[in-house]
Parts: sequence; structure tokens; C-alpha cells
Amino acid sequence: MTGRRTTVLGLAVALVVGGATYVGVTGSTADARPVAGTGCPTFPADNWWHADVRHLPVNKHSRAWLSHMHTGLDLHPDFGPSYGDGPDYGIPITVVGGTHAKVRVHFRYSSESDHVRYPLGADTRIEGGRRSDGDRHAIVVDRSTCRLYETYATRKRDGRWYAGSGAVWSLTSNALRPDGWTSADAAGLPILPGLLRWNEVRNGDVDHAIRFTTDITSRHHLWPARHDAGSRQRLTYPPMGARFRLRASYHPKGFGKAARAVVHAMKTYGLVLADNGSPWYFQGEQNRHWPSRMIEELKRIPARKFVAVDTSSLRVSRDSGATRQPPAS
Repeated sequence: MTGRRTTVLGLAVALVVGGATYVGVTGSTADARPVAGTGCPTFPADNWWHADVRHLPVNKHSRAWLSHMHTGLDLHPDFGPSYGDGPDYGIPITVVGGTHAKVRVHFRYSSESDHVRYPLGADTRIEGGRRSDGDRHAIVVDRSTCRLYETYATRKRDGRWYAGSGAVWSLTSNALRPDGWTSADAAGLPILPGLLRWNEVRNGDVDHAIRFTTDITSRHHLWPARHDAGSRQRLTYPPMGARFRLRASYHPKGFGKAARAVVHAMKTYGLVLADNGSPWYFQGEQNRHWPSRMIEELKRIPARKFVAVDTSSLRVSRDSGATRQPPAS
């Protein structure tokens, strides 16, 4: 890959992308679920996205954060069949091979973007379509290198590719972006590991936290988030990277198998605040197989049944997404 090299440093890996260095502890990929159509894990099994948060303490700011998060609402699955937004909306995932052509991308937030060539082309699926006035995220996985490319506000004009920002990760590494850098998400995190994907929900095997949004956030971020884009200085508003767990006492009465799998993931891995947007909207991949019944059932989960958890005890290094798991109680 142009402009990128990997250097092994004992138990750490330093990734150099377009002149920026990402240092993170490596992790085992055992049992990490692969991205469909690839043999690549969605980051190592010990990555923060896969951490079990059932036994973590409630965050001391939980009550204050939730007081600014419209807890009178129910959750909204921001994917699947919707009469208002089309039959199968969501964030699409494009898988390419190693021979796919790579192109230069011109970035609005150039100083915080990874300046490598991206495997974008006529086959690249863009959120909402190429004429959308929305976020237009593009998520591309190169199955030959297990590299993840993500861009925001993606468009092609006069033969050139443009984006608001762009970020690249190795799916086999726990390395984080430089602190203070955005990604295709306001939190500076990858989007892919927080998306619900149909194959894992169908199999009842969701093994990660789920990305979600709220409308008013603070100008702070919590590890492993690297960036924030809030409008409030006070810590009483939720920061990017905050993690919320569905209470164990919540009972999904009448839910089918697919919806129960999502509820189980929300209790086990939780939700991750990753961007500003509509309150309690959580994201999944664009896939025509999402069942209408499941989508309607998930709209009945009340926001008031969540608490924020303190994930600080999981941290191994401030520059790595690797975690240590607390003993079960």
C-alpha cells in the first residue's frame, strides 16, 4: 500500500500512514468474527469493541449524561426497511480484492486524514447513494490486506474523488489514530465494527458494541475515541466514546430471535456514542435481508433502560484499543 508501512516493536505495532504514526498493542484474532466476504477479523478479539461490559461499574456521570439525552424516547434502528427512507437503507460495506485500482482523494479536513490511495471506483457503495445530501459514508475492506478504508461526505466530481475526511486501519491491529484526529466519524473511531450486520444477527452471534448518535454532546472524548465535535463544554453532557449498557432487567417481551440477538448485544457489549445526530439512532449495514418485523420490534426498546458504564479499567494503553477483561462477578 502506498505510503504505509508496519513495524513490529516488541508487543506493539507502529503503523505509519501518510506520515502519521499509530502505535497500538497487538491482539489475538482468535474468535473475532470475520467481515462477510473476507477472512479478516473486525479487529482483534481483545479490542475494545468486543469487550464484555456486563460487569463494569456504572459511570459516575451516567445520570447527568442521560439527563441530556432524551430518555423519554425509544431507540430507532437507522437501517433496514423503512417507508420513509426506502426499502433497505443503512451504511453499505464494499469488499474489494488486492488488484482493485486505488485513487487519490481530496479531503476537506486534510490535516486529520490519512493520505494514501483509496480503493474507490464504480463499485463503491456510498451511504444514501451518490446524489445524497446526507453523510455519504463509504466503507471499503480490502480482503487481501485486511485494510479498512472509511470516508465521510464521499463524492466524485469531474473525474476526481473528494471527501470530508478519510481514515485507514489494519483490521488485525489495535492501533488507534493520533489523539485529536477525526475519522469518518466524529469520535475518530472506525464505523465498521459498530455496525450491526445481517449475517451475525441472523446467526444470533453479535460480538461487539453498536454505534449510535445523539444530538447534543460535550467537547470531550473518552478512550478509545480520539476526537469530538460537541457544542457543550460541560462534562454533564455525553462525550464521544461514552458507552451505554442496556439493563439486564429489561425483558424483550414478544421479540423474535433476530431482535433478541440485538438486545443481548446491547446488554453484553452496549452502545457507543460515535457521532452527533438524531437521539438514540443506532446503525447497521445496508442489506436487503433485514426483516421488517425485527426493525419494528427494535423500535420498542426504551432509552430509559440504559446506563453509562465506566470502561477505564479495560485500558491497557492510551494509544491502543486492546483491553483487559475484568473478572466476572
